[in-house]
Amino acid sequence: MAVKTAFLKGWLPCLVLRRFTGPFFHPYSLSRRNAWSINARSRFSCGNAPTWSCFYTTSRSCRIPLLRLRCSSIPTRYACGGSAGPKATLSWKTSLGGGASPLFPPRDEAMVQAVACEAVSRHQLPLSRLSLADLTTQACDALGKPMSRNTVRRLLDTAAIKPWRYAYWIFPRDPQFAEKAGVIVDLYAGLWQGQPLSPRDCLLSADEKTSLQARIRCHPSLDPAPGRPRRLEHEYERGGALQYLAAWDVQRGSVMGRCEPSTGIGPFGRLVAQVMEQEPYRSAERVLWVVDNGSSHRGHTAVKRLKKAYANLILVHTPVHASWLNQVEIYFSIIQRKVLTPNDFASWEEVEQRLRLYEQLSNQHPRPFNWKFDRAQLEEFLRRLEAKRATQNPAVEDQIKPKKVEILAA
Repeated sequence: MAVKTAFLKGWLPCLVLRRFTGPFFHPYSLSRRNAWSINARSRFSCGNAPTWSCFYTTSRSCRIPLLRLRCSSIPTRYACGGSAGPKATLSWKTSLGGGASPLFPPRDEAMVQAVACEAVSRHQLPLSRLSLADLTTQACDALGKPMSRNTVRRLLDTAAIKPWRYAYWIFPRDPQFAEKAGVIVDLYAGLWQGQPLSPRDCLLSADEKTSLQARIRCHPSLDPAPGRPRRLEHEYERGGALQYLAAWDVQRGSVMGRCEPSTGIGPFGRLVAQVMEQEPYRSAERVLWVVDNGSSHRGHTAVKRLKKAYANLILVHTPVHASWLNQVEIYFSIIQRKVLTPNDFASWEEVEQRLRLYEQLSNQHPRPFNWKFDRAQLEEFLRRLEAKRATQNPAVEDQIKPKKVEILAA
């Protein structure tokens, strides 16, 4: 019916499929192209040529480059007879003020990172002590073009080396660090004094996690809601504190612990008795205990005391300031994240109960840690330490050397 009416009026509809040969952009802003409906129709005219139609889409599968400033669209003829207009090319400018952010070439990124590094070197302070607004101003002056603070922050995050960040670190100062650390990494590899450990040998890692407080919040915690996380009251009252002592079986992946009101020789001795009085440690040929240099088990006095109490017990000390070589610290890190955080307990008895329950849960499926720091990585670590010592300030090195000589003489 529609075709018949059109024929009587002297024109016919176009029966040829329209072809869109270029990406469509909203004439006002790039950011508004998503507001147009899918497969919508638009009409354009060029000069004296007849009006032509094209289709455009907002489908995600249609990739539209954000930085193209000019677009061309070739319409398809739809009129018939001699009045059909020629193919026309329509060009227009697009606006970049609607949310499209220009890309910065690698040279600009390097310039921004160089400005940040220069600021850190000049002030000898981490970048957190400097204002991002001031840094943005310096970067804009260096590049000669405007740049937002978010862009500067994003470019700094992509840097491979970030001298504006810092982390606390203890430089090893034990004169026998290489010797003591080598013994421990060999133990984790199954070696003791150059010989493999026998099936009747046991290897334990022990330490204390001190000052576990029970923080009673002044207001009950609020449950999470849509768009809101769980809320924990900031103020709290102290409900007591305890010390958690644990021995980690390096070979089997099990843990044995106890809670004490304080640390010292007595509490650590009770932990040793708790472990050594059960199998397989009671009948083992050798039970090697890896401990740090805490006051509860420090020096040769502790070695002699425990050797006198248990003939098959051998105490092995980590180097000074090297508790990271003690595998039980990994277990303490796990319970800190999974058991003690967030700290919202009614009493220290509840803290003790939570620790014991998690200890039982861990022992149901024991699994040793996948320790990868071996003798080769230790040697590489020592080489890096020597390189750092070589680049130190000579004045600082002169202050450190006399202390080392005194320790070696002692």
